[in-house]
Amino acid sequence: MTTCDACGTTIYLRDDGFLNAGTAGEMHDAPMLFALGDQVVIEEAKFQTIGHARFDYGPGWWDEFYALDGNGKGAWISVDEGEIILQRAVEEPLKGAPKTVPRLGQVLMINGYDYRVRERDEATCIALRGEFPETLTVGETYRFINARNQYADVLSGEFSADETHWFIGQWIDPFDIKVESHT
Repeated sequence: MTTCDACGTTIYLRDDGFLNAGTAGEMHDAPMLFALGDQVVIEEAKFQTIGHARFDYGPGWWDEFYALDGNGKGAWISVDEGEIILQRAVEEPLKGAPKTVPRLGQVLMINGYDYRVRERDEATCIALRGEFPETLTVGETYRFINARNQYADVLSGEFSADETHWFIGQWIDPFDIKVESHT
């Protein structure tokens, strides 16, 4: 999936050609620690940001950057009110992962670890720029949870009618992030 800066549309590249997916939304300027196209260094690992999505959750918004590390492996860097989290998609099935949205405060036993649900909400995608490994749609509302274990690992779940996606990562101190380049 990619967006066109010139015309503001979102397109999907499929085996049989391009598919128009609608608008890319309006990405209003805001002060940011890093931006689309930056190379971000987190704990000695370098990430090239190639996609930028913005989500509205009512009282505010947060930004999610899709980035590739030096080996071409994808990660999500989320920025919400100055807090940064680095997460990667969970590739293997999670033992004990719920299929429906768990309630706030619920303890989930997943892969042998207890995760307490600390956030449960909905957010609407309001703007997209760049490239993404999955289909995101401006105007679509996503249900999500964030849960933490005793080691401060953050497990996030995104729930839709058809499927659930899981991500795992850690909170990052913004003062530990370096931006090496800006395009």
